[in-house]
Amino acid sequence: MTELLSGFATALHPINLVYCLAGVILGNIVGVLPGIGAIAAISILLPLTFNLEPTTAVIMLAGVYYGAEYGGSIASILLNLPGTASNAITTLDGYPLARRGEAGLALLTAQVSSFAGGTLGIVAMVVFSPLIVSFSLSFGPAEYFATLLLGLVAGASVIGCGPLKGIAMVSIGMLFGSVGLDLNSGLPRYDLGIPNLLDGLSIVAVAMGLFGIPEVIANIRACPSGEKPIAVNARAMFSAFRRLGAIVPSIFRGAAVGGTLGPLPGAGPTIASFLAYSLERSTTRNPEEFGTGRINGVAAPEAANNAAAQTAFIPTMTLGIPGTPTMAIILGALMIHGISPGPQLVGEHPDLFWGLVASFWLGNVFLIMLNVPLIGFWARLVAVPRRFFFPVIIALVCTGVFGVSNSSFDIWLVLAMGGLGYIFRCFGFPPAPLLIGFVLGPMVEEYLRRALMISGGDYTYLVSSPTSITIHCLTAALLVWPCLRAATTRSAQPAS
Repeated sequence: MTELLSGFATALHPINLVYCLAGVILGNIVGVLPGIGAIAAISILLPLTFNLEPTTAVIMLAGVYYGAEYGGSIASILLNLPGTASNAITTLDGYPLARRGEAGLALLTAQVSSFAGGTLGIVAMVVFSPLIVSFSLSFGPAEYFATLLLGLVAGASVIGCGPLKGIAMVSIGMLFGSVGLDLNSGLPRYDLGIPNLLDGLSIVAVAMGLFGIPEVIANIRACPSGEKPIAVNARAMFSAFRRLGAIVPSIFRGAAVGGTLGPLPGAGPTIASFLAYSLERSTTRNPEEFGTGRINGVAAPEAANNAAAQTAFIPTMTLGIPGTPTMAIILGALMIHGISPGPQLVGEHPDLFWGLVASFWLGNVFLIMLNVPLIGFWARLVAVPRRFFFPVIIALVCTGVFGVSNSSFDIWLVLAMGGLGYIFRCFGFPPAPLLIGFVLGPMVEEYLRRALMISGGDYTYLVSSPTSITIHCLTAALLVWPCLRAATTRSAQPAS
């Protein structure tokens, strides 16, 4: 409790408070405008945080992340277009509610559920993070290697694209991560004789290229929707407060699902929202009513994705494992600032960890204050054609990546990564596992070499403790499970 109070003192510092507010406002705008996404926004904003204190930088980037979850529900309800992937399930009941004149009720339900889910996720983070830290402090190089390997495999196999594609993308990411000077020998690797590559590929250029540029290209090529946003009656929205008592059980069920799945590598808010909706539908007496405009169908997934967005920080901060590509970018931001995520982070940088946790609740308060009174403004913002934002995004990407190193080489690198990312997207290879491999690959190599140096080259040292053996078993299960599921599915299909 003392640490949390000191965290509030850090989060309430005027500079941190201002950047927290700026982060959640930007995240909210990103979520309201479908097609941009929190990943692209954080990638673009990453260079702007380099001159900030690490705590301030992470507070701002985190605000963009969970702020997008709030804003994404507005576009889902008013336009039937999910602002983020985790808001997709909200369209099933949110849009029908809006179509029959209850847009205010749907929006109020989404915002209250998001706040409640986020708050419960913060409570889970406060309770469970110290337990994970106390357990992982006993880790040695072998346990760290096993844990990071689990993160790589989870990012490859649970991303929803098929295990082979995921493993291929993680492997490419690890290859990109190995470009530059070898840490042990100092010899250049895969530099192609280009001096700019001796320091390795910039995570800013890789993230911006993989997520920002392809997103813009895909949206330019997509046919614009002729659907007009639905008008929102603010007075009707406030009068809907009396109907919110019916969603309290749905909020708790959704938050429980999101809080449980959020820390799992590869799960994240999207899977949490879909499972919460399925659970909600299975617990009602009239499941056929879901999809026709039930506020419970809005409350459960919105509580789940916001709880998952908060608890996703648990493995990132306490173990150094990014469960989602967004967490990989935030992990990279910490490393750029010279901070190594992991069990030592809480002890060495308590102001950063607990200040971030406290800022989550402050950010959620800001978001509920922004969204409920200003819902009319956000509804009008939805109506702005997205094509006007694309030139601004490209300009921000190029300016941001140039500002990191003052090198035009990085501009060409981000454009090359953007073209490569769009090719991957066209062939169904998601870039998220590549980014996870790019961030975790060098760390896996570092701890593997360290373990082998300690053991004198004895590979059995990697499985010398019950903890490492257990983690390796989980990794093997993640690799085998998709194959077993595919084999079961094929055997269940009737022969043609």
